[in-house]
Amino acid sequence: METVKVKVVKLVESAKLPRYEHDDDSGLDLFAIASQTIQPGQTVLIPTGIAIEIPNGTEAQVRPRSGLALKHSITLLNTPGTIDAGYRGEIGVIMINHGKSPFQVLAGMKIAQMVIAPVLRAELQEVKSLSDSVRGEGGFGSTGV
Repeated sequence: METVKVKVVKLVESAKLPRYEHDDDSGLDLFAIASQTIQPGQTVLIPTGIAIEIPNGTEAQVRPRSGLALKHSITLLNTPGTIDAGYRGEIGVIMINHGKSPFQVLAGMKIAQMVIAPVLRAELQEVKSLSDSVRGEGGFGSTGV
């Protein structure tokens, strides 16, 4: 397994550094630094109290936690959220409550996962037409249920 160096700054003393819970996890846990209630249907930005520096050629993807989604209908908007290599601000997690009850985020709670992934840069080439394929222009459910 390939590793990359990620620099982390605690912007507040109470912030927890991201961490892998298990040796074979792909996502680092991200933690809330403040308690906040998310009402049903409400979207909130939860601060983590950290900023990161990742190598050029990588991105950090912020993803929901499956347990929060299944047990509480809590997920993330803009998922996966992308943290570009040049971003140095605080990581915030955009959470939404799809459930019927208020959800209490507690300081120190695991609220999301962060996956460090390689990035490919595209070289765009304007053309007059595209090659044929089996799928063609079929999309949005065109392959069946």
